[in-house]
Amino acid sequence: MDKYDFYTGNSFDAYEFMGAHIENGGVMFRTYAPGAARVSLIGEFSGWEELPMELNDNFYERFIPGAKEGMMYKYRIYERSGRVIDHCDPYGFGMELRPRNASVIRSLDSYKFGDMKWMKKRTDCRDKPLNIYEMHFGSWKRKGAGENDFYSYTELGELLIPYLKDNGYNYVEFLPLAEHPADASWGYQTTGFFSPTSRYGTAEELMRLVDMLHRSDIGVIMDYVPVHFALDDYGLAYYDGTALYEYPSADVGCSEWGSHCFMHSRGEVQSFLKSAANYWLREYHFDGLRMDAIRNLIFWNGDEARGVNGGGVRFLQSMNEGLRSRHKNIMLIAEDSTSYSGLTRPVNEGGLGFDYKWDMGFMHDTLSYFSSDTEERRKNYNRLTFSMMYYYNENYLLPFSHDEVVHGKATILRKMNGDYEKKFPQARALYLYMYSHPGKKLNFMGSEFGQLREWDERREQDWNLLDYPVHDEFRRFMRDLGRVYIHHPALYELDHDRNGFKWLYCRDDGKCLYAFERSCGSERMAAVFNLSDEHIAEQEIEIADAVRLRTVLSTDAAVYGGGGGCADVYEGEKDVFKLELPPQSGALFMIE
Repeated sequence: MDKYDFYTGNSFDAYEFMGAHIENGGVMFRTYAPGAARVSLIGEFSGWEELPMELNDNFYERFIPGAKEGMMYKYRIYERSGRVIDHCDPYGFGMELRPRNASVIRSLDSYKFGDMKWMKKRTDCRDKPLNIYEMHFGSWKRKGAGENDFYSYTELGELLIPYLKDNGYNYVEFLPLAEHPADASWGYQTTGFFSPTSRYGTAEELMRLVDMLHRSDIGVIMDYVPVHFALDDYGLAYYDGTALYEYPSADVGCSEWGSHCFMHSRGEVQSFLKSAANYWLREYHFDGLRMDAIRNLIFWNGDEARGVNGGGVRFLQSMNEGLRSRHKNIMLIAEDSTSYSGLTRPVNEGGLGFDYKWDMGFMHDTLSYFSSDTEERRKNYNRLTFSMMYYYNENYLLPFSHDEVVHGKATILRKMNGDYEKKFPQARALYLYMYSHPGKKLNFMGSEFGQLREWDERREQDWNLLDYPVHDEFRRFMRDLGRVYIHHPALYELDHDRNGFKWLYCRDDGKCLYAFERSCGSERMAAVFNLSDEHIAEQEIEIADAVRLRTVLSTDAAVYGGGGGCADVYEGEKDVFKLELPPQSGALFMIE
């Protein structure tokens, strides 16, 4: 490790020097604790007796002959105040299962990947389909109802891969898999930034899972949390008795989630976070990182009124630029709810260097519209058209994520207006609108079969709902929609090019009618929606240079539980088509 780079925040490989490394018949341990009075190593290799570590330029070191992979250890840090705390290793590659918190010696060299074909052809999907299945690993499916009845990384992979392939998803995004003490934090309050959570297995097993997915042509994105960390005193909190990783002032040092905020202006902290990001991409072959709570990096504590955090912005620019230079065609995705401009512009053009930004405006406006009745929709017609007013300002990804199905917000299906049966046609229209709208796609697990119960990290999804025809029909619709999206370039090739989208019907005339064209060089498609409770007969839609419309997918098809009111083919007359539009429906047509 270049120590100058480490201190100045430019190290992306600090984990190769820090932590526990198997070498020469033993293990070399190193930790950075400049404010400590002294540090000792304790672990299974010593019967948990203290072994004093040697101080070398702010780094404490000790080589232990005979120490082996799988052994547990901690650092006993003596603070200058007199307090003594046993900490897990900030750079440790493994940890024991919560509530225990020792680090575990892990090798990063034991697994050999076989995904070179995938890695060579990997793409950022700018002109390719990107259909992401977002999931929480421990509550997709469970072995049982016990607290630790989890499938391992590889066991779940065997179940997950055919499910993703069948349902038209070409990427999976995992909520944070770095070690965390509280299941209820979903991984967003981390203690082991370099440790795959032991809930589901070891580092090698996670590597094998990613490899399995890649060999099945499925990309893998992981949630990464560069903003804050857990309060637990065995973790990063006041690691050497000083505010080493966090801000010393509570005014900016405590997040809205009650966790510690990283001090991003400090070089050692920047190197820690950059190295962790690089670690997941390099050692585990993840194809991208979705970075959480970017608002809190751009603005002080996420509050725009407090102004831009220049240190946070510069950190993001430097990290994203460094990761991009080290990894070909990765995806860096920002979860950001602010109007701060330039998130997806290159750093050399003054941007932050992300590939995609979550379109939170689209999500809020669209779900608000579909939760309202016909009369309210008539009053707020532009709620669905507004997204295209700003869409080309950034490279957007459209998310219906985990955040929208918890904490009293209701699931996506339950958000739809009206009673139980009325919700399904509206949900079909909602998702067709989402998939035909420009932008990459992300859906949270369970939404694809109409989950009714809000997500609970302690329980698996309600797969028994598929025993009910209306839910199975909805699952079939979502499966077919995903497949249509993946196989039709008009729906993705020009996502970020103004030539790929054109309004065909956009009139605030009380009809709740919307129509637009998606196109690329080889294909033209039209999406038409009647989002009122009223049937519309012979609605005229003008489409230039078109002879006929051939139905690709109709939300009202009988096979999906609809009434079958959409014709298979519509013939045009002088570029005008007269369409039959059932209530609360949408249809996707090939323009011929």
